[in-house]
Amino acid sequence: MDRTTTRAATPALALTERGLALPRRATARGRGARHLAPVVRDLRERSGRSPRALLFGPRDLVVVTGLPGSGKTTLMHRAVHGVRIDSQDTRDRWDARAPRLLPYALYRPVVRLAHYAGLRRALRRGGGMVVHDCGTQAWVRGWLARAARRRGGRLHLLLLDVAPGAALAGQRDRGRGVSRYAFLRHRRAAARLLRAVERGEPPRGCASATVLDREAADALGRIGFTG
Repeated sequence: MDRTTTRAATPALALTERGLALPRRATARGRGARHLAPVVRDLRERSGRSPRALLFGPRDLVVVTGLPGSGKTTLMHRAVHGVRIDSQDTRDRWDARAPRLLPYALYRPVVRLAHYAGLRRALRRGGGMVVHDCGTQAWVRGWLARAARRRGGRLHLLLLDVAPGAALAGQRDRGRGVSRYAFLRHRRAAARLLRAVERGEPPRGCASATVLDREAADALGRIGFTG
């Protein structure tokens, strides 16, 4: 995949003074309306030329995915000035309530349910939203794609491509990690997703996929919505 251009025969992304803005949704005209191919943008290894903002439509949904420790939560807390749904926030709230010596594995199912319940409530409110995705739950992306269509928006994927060693270091830095088995599972799922995106084939239902390395993610100051 070309690291400076979009996939051939797709609408170009517009680099404006405010940042990188996705093209407006084409208006369908009759049964013969052309289905636009997903836009794929690779922002890795741009040597300081990464955009400072990524802008999406007012009813769009954005999924941030990558390995545990890759910096998804850090990016969302720094750059999202609006509604964000992060499973880590849900875990932090439950960690504060749970007895200190109670292993997380015992109440993890409850945290998952609470996260998805909160996500469902947020989807009902409408408006642009950024959602954390661990990378292994493909059904969640399918759910979000359907929700985006119902609200008249689109689903977009932000994929953090961080080396496994760097992701493990990120887990150590935050003092919290996942098991070896869980990390390998995440690693395999993330690798499959990255390969598909690099072929120009984002997950079904995604209108665009943007690949970021750590430098590009650090350069982002805003993930926002127009309108």
